[in-house]
Amino acid sequence: MHRMVIAALGFALASNASATTPKPPVAEKRPHVTVTHGDTLRDSYHWLREKTSPDVVRYLEAENAYCDAMMAATLPFQDTLYKEMLARIQETDVEVPYRRGEYFYYSRTEEGKQYPYRCRKKGSLEAPEEVTLDLNAMATGHVFLSVDEYRVSDDGNLLAFSTDTTGFRQYDLSIKDLRTGKILADHAPRITYVAWAADHRTLYYVQEDPETKRSHRVYRYVLGSNQHELLFEEKDEQYDLWVSRTRSGAFVVVGSASSTTSEAWVIPADRPMEAMRAIEPRREGVEYYLDHAGDRFLLRTNDRGLNFRLVAAPVSSPGKENWKELVAHRGDVMLEDHDAFATHTVLLEREAGVPHIRVIDAKSGKSHRVEFPEPVYVVEPSDNYVFDTTTLRFAYESLVTPESVFDYDVTTRTRTLLKQMPVLGGFDAKQYRSERIYARAGDGTRIPISLVYRGAERPRNRPLLLLGYGSYGISMEPYFQSNRVSLLDRGVVYAIAHIRGGGELGKKWHDDGKLMHKKNTFTDYIACCEHLIAEGYTSKDKLAITGRSAGGLLMGAVVNMRPDLFKVVLTAVPFVDVMNTMLDSTLPLTTQEYLEWGDPNDKASYDYMKSYSPYDNLARTSYPVILVRTSLNDSQVMYWEPAKWVAKLRATQSDDHALLFKTRMDPGGHGGASGRYDRLRDVAFEYAFVLWNLGIQE
Repeated sequence: MHRMVIAALGFALASNASATTPKPPVAEKRPHVTVTHGDTLRDSYHWLREKTSPDVVRYLEAENAYCDAMMAATLPFQDTLYKEMLARIQETDVEVPYRRGEYFYYSRTEEGKQYPYRCRKKGSLEAPEEVTLDLNAMATGHVFLSVDEYRVSDDGNLLAFSTDTTGFRQYDLSIKDLRTGKILADHAPRITYVAWAADHRTLYYVQEDPETKRSHRVYRYVLGSNQHELLFEEKDEQYDLWVSRTRSGAFVVVGSASSTTSEAWVIPADRPMEAMRAIEPRREGVEYYLDHAGDRFLLRTNDRGLNFRLVAAPVSSPGKENWKELVAHRGDVMLEDHDAFATHTVLLEREAGVPHIRVIDAKSGKSHRVEFPEPVYVVEPSDNYVFDTTTLRFAYESLVTPESVFDYDVTTRTRTLLKQMPVLGGFDAKQYRSERIYARAGDGTRIPISLVYRGAERPRNRPLLLLGYGSYGISMEPYFQSNRVSLLDRGVVYAIAHIRGGGELGKKWHDDGKLMHKKNTFTDYIACCEHLIAEGYTSKDKLAITGRSAGGLLMGAVVNMRPDLFKVVLTAVPFVDVMNTMLDSTLPLTTQEYLEWGDPNDKASYDYMKSYSPYDNLARTSYPVILVRTSLNDSQVMYWEPAKWVAKLRATQSDDHALLFKTRMDPGGHGGASGRYDRLRDVAFEYAFVLWNLGIQE
């Protein structure tokens, strides 16, 4: 390990000499008032929402210039970090191929190329390679490129794919004839989901609303007909539509779901002109999700408990009156997903915060669990497109084990390692240790924390970076990241707080951290920080925290609640302007998220949300060192949320601690850059900021 401690760091990155330290931009205050429930919200930076305004552009560019100037001293360090992270990556590489129909499909990368090649081989892996999509060629002339849907017709001749070149998550549908390489005239805008019928010419797709970006219409389209038939429009603004094809190939499934309720319809894939047939009409608060095998549908449903159960229903009459229970609801086990095969069913379960795979024999009903060697890990079924098979493919990794792809024989219960992600540069997993510990929340709830660090001994007062999220029932998994080695090798402990609002301990864990219980998310996180300090892992002056998107809400809330507890804050695309966003029903996601945050048109919800909204609770106090990142074209958390928050925080804070704000003005999305080298540069930038302010300069 090599490290250098910098004294009294955290006030200005540019220089110790105040005469040469750049002055931060000061955003003009322009009065704007909103009155709701008799309460007045005063928003002096509302004008920053005017995306095309020259004043807004000038302000964002001024913040970028200030950030660059303040970070100038770290440029050599950024370059060092970038080079060492790049050196761990096998730049020319091939993913494990998966079988679908007559072909083996895979992606591969080439050294120096930003994007992968999507490829296939017919019949065997020794066959000639066919490039289905060359993303590098497609990206020519574009700063940003994302491919979302990638669906090949049953006969292998046609590829339906969707692309976005702005970062706004607005994907357009194209059809490629893989026999000729030509892009057909068939086209549709704003696509979110695509599925083929069995006739190789009928396509189903879901289209989003141009303003709210809600997936609200499903169409049936016969290639070459120019007739886009609207099958269904979801009128309820809290619901999104989706479309898929069962693994068996027998059915096209159309689904509609809010965060608490779902409904599904099916169309026989070999009779694509038939009307949609309902499985079970929606019932408020009841979710069900289906797969198909033989003469029955298998449904995962929460009709008898938060953590879901598994039932079977006859294809001929799949309503709830005919549901037969296969796996009962369990209070301590979350049934997260299920996959139906010809001879077996695979369950993805989560118990005590750890995922498990369970295999059920379709004939006998007997089951077994696939065992894994580490106490804390991530496992999930992978590319399983063959229906009649006894082989299950899954991906496994942990904080110290790189992603590993296995084929598992469900009959013999043997597994074959197909590939482990190569980590170059002499990485030795034995030099690192992961563990799970528990903090105690104020109400007595035990909050899991996953840790990884270098060395065999428990860390004592080391720099520590704590990740948090805690929303939407999403579990923060202990994934492996080769980039993270640059932190660990410099003595930093990396930790994940599995706080309420996430899904790590089942649906109740989510419910206990949303709506009128949302503050549990924030107090859980603070409890994790206090526990890590009390147990001697780190100290206040060595603690950095990070979270993005809804995790940015977490960052904004906890720095308001306990600004004294953290040294450094790193956040990206943060959801920090809760009230103004949730009061604007024209924005993407707003009305759908009433079920997560609350409906501000209800006074009790309004008051509760306002009590924690980061933008509305800034105070005249000393805040930690903060770096905020966003993209001008982000459609999930609009750029103006962090812009307004930074402007108000800069006018409010009582200290001169560095507050940096960086906006990607070029096309880029919620996840930032799309090219892999560009993304790596961004990581180096963020790591340099965190490490420098933790006293590590090289």
